[in-house]
Amino acid sequence: MNLSAPTQIVFLLSLVIAIVGILAGLAILPGLPISAFWIVVIAYGVLAMGTLLKRV
Repeated sequence: MNLSAPTQIVFLLSLVIAIVGILAGLAILPGLPISAFWIVVIAYGVLAMGTLLKRV
């Protein structure tokens, strides 16, 4: 398995998604249709895919 560092865009995207999830968990962003836990899991998945997939 060859891992590579994620691009800066992928890292920043996952960081923004994680921050939204944290803010939803703290009830600062109420009313989101998905649980804060799943938002953070999606952020981690984006970051993981950024390290697993090859850059084109």
